Amino acid sequence: MNEALHPPRSFRLIVTGGGTGGHTYPALTAIRTLQARLAADGGGLSVLWIGTADGLEARVAPAEGIEFHAVATGKIRRSANPLKMVSPANVRDMARVPLGVAQARKVISDFQPDVVLATGGYVAVPAGLAARWCRRPLVLHEQTVRLGLANRKLAASATRIAVSSPSTLPLLPEAVRPVAVVTGNPVRPEVFAGSADKAIAGLGLHGFDRRLPTVYVTGGAQGAQQINEVVRDALPWLLERANVVHQCGPAHVEALRQAASGIPEPLAGRYFVTGFVGAEVADVLALADLVVCRSGAGTLAELTALGKPAVFVPLASSAGNEQAHNARHLEGAGAAVALLGDVTAERLREAVGPLLADGTRRTAMAERARALGRPDAAERLVDVLLSAASG
Repeated sequence: MNEALHPPRSFRLIVTGGGTGGHTYPALTAIRTLQARLAADGGGLSVLWIGTADGLEARVAPAEGIEFHAVATGKIRRSANPLKMVSPANVRDMARVPLGVAQARKVISDFQPDVVLATGGYVAVPAGLAARWCRRPLVLHEQTVRLGLANRKLAASATRIAVSSPSTLPLLPEAVRPVAVVTGNPVRPEVFAGSADKAIAGLGLHGFDRRLPTVYVTGGAQGAQQINEVVRDALPWLLERANVVHQCGPAHVEALRQAASGIPEPLAGRYFVTGFVGAEVADVLALADLVVCRSGAGTLAELTALGKPAVFVPLASSAGNEQAHNARHLEGAGAAVALLGDVTAERLREAVGPLLADGTRRTAMAERARALGRPDAAERLVDVLLSAASG
């Protein structure tokens, strides 16, 4: 993209998408980056977010001082059996989409954006369709390797399609490939500012043996019972070889502390379990030599941008099985290990053991991960937005 693009002094942006953090936070990072770009050029940004009243975006946007409008929409509940797709719930929800399109058309007509950015999730469909009706440029951003259902529905209406991986390009319908560009998935800038020493001091990890590698285990904000159980069952073995920071979800802390209560020192001092890792996540990632986690698009973007080797345990129920596709993609590039199917403590040991024992192997995996990363993804996406707005 042309890095010398000069934005107008006043820019109007509508963002739509959300439901989950994977759709919401890339949009928020793009907004912040665009705002900084405009400010550096003496301009300003007016932004409005179209979402659903019960989606994550309904909390995130107002907290960031962003005007928010809720519209009606419908969620498609997927099934491998096409007949089950025609369920009463799907039919009822799809009947709400025309209302949402009408509501979004009014918002877009009133706001007159220079461009509409859709980051996926079923909430993006009404506003994306309304952008076409209102003849406003529409930029889609796809976080995963394959286009999500909402972006597939909107692809033919898009002015530009920003994708996170070159592997996505051949998977696109041939008719829309000319408007596709690889940007990567925007990563929060604070992720790059972590300090391993701050993690040790801030979390009180004084029992950690810094001569050993550190494993960061996370199942997301609420934790993941599947990951928690296999780590619990492998814990004594793990602690003989590594320090472990385990973000398990608030509901699982006491059970895991109880399970670890019989571990003798000094091994017990190498285990830190917490319900949630918040502002210190960048420091924990800086400390981590290996990450055991789910394989959502945001996680992949952060780990590859940082160059962190990972063992992925994909969420089997993710939409379109996208987490498994993501994990296989990185494994195929030598940037991670994917544990699919029935994951046991034994399989975790088989995956983690060689990486803990061989720093050279971890370094090679980290370099392959970094080669896939796009730490400038937000800037690239802003270039696409400005280009689409200028015609």
